[in-house]
Amino acid sequence: MAADGSANPSPAPKILLAKPGLVTSGKFNRGGADEEAALRSRLSSIASLNLLSDTWDLQIDRLLPFLTENAEFTVVGVIGPPGVGKSTILNEIYGSDSSSPGMMSPFGVESEEIRAMARHCTVGIESRISSERIILLDTQPVFSPSVLAEMIRPDGSSTLSVISGESLSAELAHEVMSIQLGILLASICHVIIVVSNGVRDASMWRLMLTVDLLKHGIPDPSCVMHSHPQSSSNFDKLPQGGEEYIATPIFVHTRIRDRDITPRNFLKMKKALAECFRTSSFLRSEGQKDGSKESQSSATAFENLKDSSSDLKLFLVPSQGKDDSSRPRYESYMCALWKIRDQVLSMSGPSFSRTISERDWLKNSAKIWEFIKNSPTVGDYCTTLKSSCLYRKS
Repeated sequence: MAADGSANPSPAPKILLAKPGLVTSGKFNRGGADEEAALRSRLSSIASLNLLSDTWDLQIDRLLPFLTENAEFTVVGVIGPPGVGKSTILNEIYGSDSSSPGMMSPFGVESEEIRAMARHCTVGIESRISSERIILLDTQPVFSPSVLAEMIRPDGSSTLSVISGESLSAELAHEVMSIQLGILLASICHVIIVVSNGVRDASMWRLMLTVDLLKHGIPDPSCVMHSHPQSSSNFDKLPQGGEEYIATPIFVHTRIRDRDITPRNFLKMKKALAECFRTSSFLRSEGQKDGSKESQSSATAFENLKDSSSDLKLFLVPSQGKDDSSRPRYESYMCALWKIRDQVLSMSGPSFSRTISERDWLKNSAKIWEFIKNSPTVGDYCTTLKSSCLYRKS
């Protein structure tokens, strides 16, 4: 008997760990990432669960058959620059076991060949659904030279229309794309994992501050069905009042050197993160200040900061060492990934304004995407960037 009293609820669709047509024998597993990448290159596009296409349109037809009327689901998205381990983190959350014969990771991971060719694995947004009904969204890399190279015309203009009715240079469109991806994930996810490279890279922090600045006025997916706007002229009809929705962020810094992963450095980064986002919507605490003494030890502060549910979540992931490495490590690479997975699976992110099913979430997310591409706030920001030339140049 279902929770609503109905009998014999339809079973959840099965999500294949390996894509159709590739489970042949265990020999494919022994080649590592390079052979897995070669296998993925043989896939037909119909096997992909690509949510955001290479034409910058949200397409729901491929993912919709895998979703149900279940309302108990969690959406987790990841965003970050190239090669920082976004797909690896999602594979860990999914709980994939690529060591089993004939099985592949749900999200493709960069091989040495792809790195050497300066290419990227993920185009648009790739999606998967775990057995726990966690909808995972893996986005294409932001600030990516390979993404820019694929969208630039000989005259420098963009092949993609990222702002409706606007013709932009490829470099400006590339910057706006990163912002739009961030706004989308902050609007339709329960949890957004923000991945940075090393301890000194603050570019993702700045991107998320821009997302927070421009997201206002974009509703969560449960509100869209009540407004049904058809164009940018209907933005004033979106639901008003109450707190605006924004996903809970988890900040992850990867490729950290062993000597940089210490309680003292973690405490410094945690304080810097809190200061950077202290006036943002991502920090939901009431700005409470604990009366911590300066004499408090770094190790004690480290534990207190890890356990605080009101603070922004921060994880430091060491560089992946060789299996035969005998060097002492403060924390292993896999242990750090397990901690991130445990955090995501155990946390209670914000709820949407109204109860919504998986299928309605997807349909309304497509409308959210149209809001973002037609947003006058994002459009005005784009115009400011264009006139001031304050955007990334290749």
